[in-house]
Amino acid sequence: MLFLQLKTGEYMTIGDDVIVQLNDVSGNHCKLMVEAPREVPVMRGELLERAGAERPECVMETARQRRSGSGLSWNRNKLQALITMRRLLGQMDGGDDRVKDLRRQLDFLFPPEFASNETVYAPK
Repeated sequence: MLFLQLKTGEYMTIGDDVIVQLNDVSGNHCKLMVEAPREVPVMRGELLERAGAERPECVMETARQRRSGSGLSWNRNKLQALITMRRLLGQMDGGDDRVKDLRRQLDFLFPPEFASNETVYAPK
């Protein structure tokens, strides 16, 4: 597999008919412009895989794709904040609908199975 580094505005060609230009880079996203004949299909790999195609062996898995859980970057302070919120909600539970709503929102963001293994999901 060929590995290229392009700066914004630079381009590469594939054969005589396909041109790929790096339009913009922002954070971990980049925008590519592809000029290709209509008979050359251009599709995102995600869409092909969703339709049942296998991921090509040459496609590298990124660190972001390897992360488990919610995809959030964890540290001890975030873990401590989550534990403290759960503890405070536990003390506040008593029938107040606002507390129940807050508990539901917290459980949506960090499901119970996540909460039961907080130290497993949070890197040390």
